[in-house]
Amino acid sequence: MQHAMTIGRLAATAGVSVETIRYYQRRGLLDEPRKPFRGYRHYPPDMAKRVGFIKRAQALGFTLEEIASLLRLDGADCCADTRELAAHKVALIERKLLDLGAVRDALSALVRQCDTGQAEGLCPIISVLAQDGE
Repeated sequence: MQHAMTIGRLAATAGVSVETIRYYQRRGLLDEPRKPFRGYRHYPPDMAKRVGFIKRAQALGFTLEEIASLLRLDGADCCADTRELAAHKVALIERKLLDLGAVRDALSALVRQCDTGQAEGLCPIISVLAQDGE
């Protein structure tokens, strides 16, 4: 049976820093246990699982606000809400990928201009960056 742990032990178990734990507390993602008189706060063992949930959700691209919503969802009835959040995140990622593709194509074209020596005078990349809203 695991026992309650200090913030340092929680951070080490969850693979994050103590400041991360404190930040999650300020954001309302983790409860902050009461501090006993002349003692240390003690966190329940399942708090490390919650921190792991937060980190995995962040790795999937969810914001801390979205993660807070996910943490409030509970039970089998939440699947539709969770699915909606995830579908929205997928749509956002698709838009970002399209935008990144356009940026990649524009930069690739500028690199090709540099490589072929098509530009006279200034470097084509510097020229584009120096344009003043033209």
